[in-house]
Amino acid sequence: MTKELSPEILKTKQHFEILDGLRGIAAVAIVLFHFMEMVYAFPKNFIGHGFLAVDFFFCLSGFVIAYAYDDRIEKMGIKEFFTSRLIRLQPLVVLGSILGLLAFLFDPFGGSPEVYSAGKVVLIFICSLLMIPFPVITERSFNLFGLNAPAWSLFWEYVANILYAFILSKLKRNYLLILAILSAIALCYVSYRAEGLLGGWSGSNFWDGGARIAYSFLAGMLIFRFNWIISSKLGFTGISILLSLAFLMPYSSWNWLTELLVVLLYFPLIVALGAGAKLTDNVKKFCVFSGKISYPLYMTHYAVIWLFLNYYTKFQPATFELALIIGIGTLLLIGIAYLTMVFYDTPVRRYFSNKRKTGRKQANQN
Repeated sequence: MTKELSPEILKTKQHFEILDGLRGIAAVAIVLFHFMEMVYAFPKNFIGHGFLAVDFFFCLSGFVIAYAYDDRIEKMGIKEFFTSRLIRLQPLVVLGSILGLLAFLFDPFGGSPEVYSAGKVVLIFICSLLMIPFPVITERSFNLFGLNAPAWSLFWEYVANILYAFILSKLKRNYLLILAILSAIALCYVSYRAEGLLGGWSGSNFWDGGARIAYSFLAGMLIFRFNWIISSKLGFTGISILLSLAFLMPYSSWNWLTELLVVLLYFPLIVALGAGAKLTDNVKKFCVFSGKISYPLYMTHYAVIWLFLNYYTKFQPATFELALIIGIGTLLLIGIAYLTMVFYDTPVRRYFSNKRKTGRKQANQN
C-alpha cells in the first residue's frame, strides 16, 4: 500500500511575486545577451554581463526550493519530490529540444546538418531530451546541448535538485554554511582561472557550471534557512533596477573580480531584498505574468538565436536593422513564451499533475 499524502503536503506554496517578477527580468536579460553576443564582442556588448542572470536563477532556485520543500520533503518522500520537479521542468526541456532540432535541420539562412549522420542527429536529440550532455556540434562551439544551449543550466538544476533531496534537505544550516564557504572558494578559483564566470555551457568548461550552481544554490538556501530577508521600501521597480545594473555592468580588466563579487554578494542581497519587499497592486499582475513566462522564454528562445546568427553571418545587416531585429525579436519571443505557457506548458503540467493524483487515489484504495 502506498503512503497516503494529504493535499496540503502536495499543494504548491504561495509564491513571492516580486521574486517571480525579477525572474522575468533576468530571463529577458538572457535573451538580449544571447542576441547581442552573436554580433558584438564582450566590451561592445551593452548587456555583456547578461549571462550572470543564470547565477541569479541558481540563487533564486535555492531559496525557492528550500522555502517550498524544507518542511515537507520528508513527509512527501523523495519519489514525490522528483515527480513534482519533473512535472515542473521536463515539459519545456522536451519542447526546447524539438524546437532546437527543427532549427538545426531547417535553418533557411545556413547551417550544415548534412555533415552529421542521421544516427548522430537522433542521438543528439535523445541526449537533449534526457538531459545528457553531448558536446559534439562543432559549429555550435561544442555546447553541452547543441540543440538548446540554455539547457546546460537545467542540467545543473537537476543535479542540485537530486543533491537537495538526498543530502542538502537533511543538513543543518551550519553545515550548509560550511559547504557554501567551500563552494565560494571553488568559485573564486574558477573566476580567476577563466578570467570570469561565463563558463559551464561547453565541454571545455563543463565543471565551471558545477561551481556556479554550487555556491549560488547554497546561498539561496541559506537566505531562507537563516531568514536573511531584508524588509525595504524599494518595491519591485527599485529592486529591478538594482538587478539590471548587474547585467549592464561594463567590462574591465578586473572582470573576474567584479563578476565574482556580484555572484558572491550582490545576487544574494537582491534575493533577500526581493523576498522582503512589499508588492503594490499596480505591479502585481506584471510580476505574476513575468514570472510565469520566464521559464518558457528561457527554454524556447535559443532556436531563434541560432537562426539569427546564421542570418547575421549571411547578410551582415547594418546597425539600425540589427536594432530592429533584436528589439522586435525579443518582443516576439516573449509572445511565443506566453503562447507556450498557455497552450503547452500549463496544460501538460496540469495533465500530469491530475494523472498523479488519480494514480495516488487508486493506489490508496488498493
